Amino acid sequence: MLLGMVLLYVGAVLFCNGLWVLGRIGDREITVINVFVGGITLIAALYLAFGPGADAQTIQAAAYTLLFTFTYFWVAWNRWNGADGRGLGWFCFFVGVTVVPICLIALGDAVSLWDWWFAVCWGSWAVLWLLFWALLALQKENLTRFTGTLCSLQGVYTGWIPGFLLLNGWIGPLAEAV
Repeated sequence: MLLGMVLLYVGAVLFCNGLWVLGRIGDREITVINVFVGGITLIAALYLAFGPGADAQTIQAAAYTLLFTFTYFWVAWNRWNGADGRGLGWFCFFVGVTVVPICLIALGDAVSLWDWWFAVCWGSWAVLWLLFWALLALQKENLTRFTGTLCSLQGVYTGWIPGFLLLNGWIGPLAEAV
């Protein structure tokens, strides 16, 4: 259930951040959703790492979740203080490179449709973080439209839809447990 909640709001922030990159949401306004979702993912990660039943697997999930958390907080911070985003871009490079092996491991371990889908999500997120690196750190402005569009689309297929389906028990680990 926790994963469904997190994915639902990750979907919302990716969708909105994509619209922001495309110039359809203002700099100051995009801060709200990034702080909100950064807060949700932070609380979820802390629960996974330090809550009842914390073990190696939940701590790993917390560490990976914090990659999202810090990204959203950094986006919000940059919009608040007017930074150019180059530092965030280099963080996106770090995250994108980190997420590639997460995707490969997930692909290697996949046995169910849910596992395959989640591995594809990790791959999609790796591509997105690397696009933000190119856009922000390398100043590749010709990638703006593609990156914004892809970000919004990923919000739908990696977050919003699966989060909703998980919350309703229609797919994934929750559905298999019922």
